[in-house]
Amino acid sequence: MFGLGDFDIKTTRIYEEVRDEIIEEVRDEVRQEQTIEVVMRLLRRRIGNLSPQLQERISQLSIEQLENLAEALLDFSTEGDLVAWLQDNLTQA
Repeated sequence: MFGLGDFDIKTTRIYEEVRDEIIEEVRDEVRQEQTIEVVMRLLRRRIGNLSPQLQERISQLSIEQLENLAEALLDFSTEGDLVAWLQDNLTQA
């Protein structure tokens, strides 16, 4: 009807741009999830089990904030250190 018999949407520029955008978003989400998991494991090892509230706060951090936390947690000795870090760094964001 519209003469689109041989048309393949996968060869269009828009399709490729949308596909690339989706791939990038998925990569970012996976990277964030992996970073959260590593930070949580390090925190548990450093200061013990975390409350669900703290886990939720940490899971809301950006990748950059998570990376900063991963470095800072090397100096933590108590849960209070983590809480103080979160308060300082979430108010600056």
